[in-house]
Amino acid sequence: MIVVTRLNGPPFAVNPDLLERVESTPDTVLTLIDGTKFLVQESVTDVVALVRDYRASVVATARDLGRSPAAEIAADEEPTIPGPRSADERPHLTPVSSLTERLASRASAQNPTATPTSEEEN
Repeated sequence: MIVVTRLNGPPFAVNPDLLERVESTPDTVLTLIDGTKFLVQESVTDVVALVRDYRASVVATARDLGRSPAAEIAADEEPTIPGPRSADERPHLTPVSSLTERLASRASAQNPTATPTSEEEN
């Protein structure tokens, strides 16, 4: 969401994905995809910058989420190139439990005073 200011004063938030266009007539008009119009104090350039910054933050957040501990463990592993398979052989996947165990052991090594949760006790 981006925060803009109504022409008469109070700020409000708009989902930039719903913006169809931003016009200066001479006041700045935000038109949503459903035809709703809002008059705002910000200039067209300011609204464009807000939308650009919002979208950049979404991309940056998605990139940061990709750097989770699970991604770090996967990055630590040596990549392997599978050999050819026979027509009868089905591809297999690595069980999630081994990744979960490695995450738990890494977390306990980093914080040895942590107490196990009920899931870890089972």
